[in-house]
Amino acid sequence: MPLKIYNTLNRESELFEPIAPPKVNMYVCGITPYDETHLGHGRAYIVFDVVRRYLEYSGFKVNYIQNITDIDDKIIKRANEQKIPIQELTKKYIDSYFDVMGKLNVKKATQYPKATEHINEMIKVIEGLVKKGYAYIINGDVYFEVAKFKEYGKLSKRKLDDLKEGARVAVDERKKAPLDFALWKSAKEGEPSWDSPWGKGRPGWHIECSTMSLKEANVETLDIHGGGLDLIFPHHENEIAQAECYTGKLFAKYWIHNGFVTINHEKMSKSLGNFFTLRDIFKKYNPMLIRFYLLSTHYRSPINFSDADLENAKGGLERIANALSIVRANAACGKEPAGDKRIKTIMETFIKAMDNDFNTAEALGSIFKLCDLIFELNEEKDVPDKLWAQVTGLFEEMAVDVLGLNVQIQELPEDIKQLASDIKASRTAKNYKKSDEIRAELLKKGYSVEITKSNEIKVRKGV
Repeated sequence: MPLKIYNTLNRESELFEPIAPPKVNMYVCGITPYDETHLGHGRAYIVFDVVRRYLEYSGFKVNYIQNITDIDDKIIKRANEQKIPIQELTKKYIDSYFDVMGKLNVKKATQYPKATEHINEMIKVIEGLVKKGYAYIINGDVYFEVAKFKEYGKLSKRKLDDLKEGARVAVDERKKAPLDFALWKSAKEGEPSWDSPWGKGRPGWHIECSTMSLKEANVETLDIHGGGLDLIFPHHENEIAQAECYTGKLFAKYWIHNGFVTINHEKMSKSLGNFFTLRDIFKKYNPMLIRFYLLSTHYRSPINFSDADLENAKGGLERIANALSIVRANAACGKEPAGDKRIKTIMETFIKAMDNDFNTAEALGSIFKLCDLIFELNEEKDVPDKLWAQVTGLFEEMAVDVLGLNVQIQELPEDIKQLASDIKASRTAKNYKKSDEIRAELLKKGYSVEITKSNEIKVRKGV
């Protein structure tokens, strides 16, 4: 089954055909480093990490670009509040971002262009838009004239007249129309600024992504542009307007947007007090549990986040962790392509799910079927090394390489190992009452106890 992607631009699932295969240029809107990385970021960057991983698994060479908007109104405000230089503030939160993404096993992008490193390129694009008549200058400010781009609204599927009616009263009444947006902002006292043909100032938010994506990809049309649903309008709509008016070409062939995260079925919001940073969440939950849970729902669907949901998800991740520990215990077998019929069927269902617009929820179902097979084989004697190698290879590919679920059961403390040994001794002596008492003690300590048909005692700490 060929890969199909739901394209927000056309609102339908389309066959994925990159412009210059096997290369794929993918751009995803990155962070504005003025605060800690939050749960919404986590979902977006896990989603696009899996998109990138699966494309690479499928044989494509992905140039994954993720920008860093290191100059912005929010950054300036936060730096002033904390009375520290802007560079100190942004470095702190950029470093924190990479740290939490590492814990979530998100692979680093190919490139992380920063806005402050592309000012000259942005000025060049703005000059081009002014020259072509798509932008106008007012006292050192430069605005994009939305009415000049006849396709404005094609991504969000909003008509220009409807947008005009719904637009708020313009903050700057010098603009020709409320929807016109800033390409260049004239300098204000106490703010960083750069020289430009229109005087000192700094770029607007939208022009940053249009410029950096085209510059770093070194093409006029991206294969994939992605981000959260909240970016469709106005950010991505404005990116399209700028880029296509400047180049005269389609800006991006496929647009991918991930769904929202709710907290206890309410929108995540600082004003509601349900805004969680990933660092805070990691104090309570294993980062791999967060990754697993966020992949358990299709990326375009909304997903609810609560303690109850995460507790319910633990069992699924523990199955994967247990299976991974078993196959890695047989690592001496190496890896082999799937040949066994059972394994080939599981592999095919996994690929079918991922080819269907990266359906990780269905893909996890295939992984659980492979887990069941691994547990069955682990109970059998004299399993051929070749079969273990096939199982190991497929499990590592599906769970670890594509979905990024590199999770392992923690090593048991010596006192817990002793209690497990005591259970086995009690059962061998047919003292089942004593065995049950020890088992209950382990459960209180947070350990699960599994007794196999061959009377092997398996004690595991929850993930």
